[in-house]
Amino acid sequence: MKIVDYRKVPATAPLPGVTKRVLIGPDDGAQNFIMRVFEIEPGHTSPDHAHFWEHEIFILAGKGVVRDKDGTETPIGEGTTVFIPGGENHCLINQGANVLRFICLIPTGVE
Repeated sequence: MKIVDYRKVPATAPLPGVTKRVLIGPDDGAQNFIMRVFEIEPGHTSPDHAHFWEHEIFILAGKGVVRDKDGTETPIGEGTTVFIPGGENHCLINQGANVLRFICLIPTGVE
């Protein structure tokens, strides 16, 4: 069993204005899923991208939009859940005044 305050997990910065923490993954014995917490600063965005695996996302704090494969932007905020199927182009954009924080689950072996 692993119990930890997510803020004590070291963060990486895959892009300017974006931090990522891998909370649970293969190094912890998780064989099926990786749990990550991302924080996107105001005015910043995740990359506009697609990949073969799905995402499950839960918004913890902040406001923004998710841009889909057609360029449609759907508002998101605290309590919103997002499912992104494999192969679908997507990005998350922080349009609020505070950090956009979310949990993102992906299958192991894809990161």
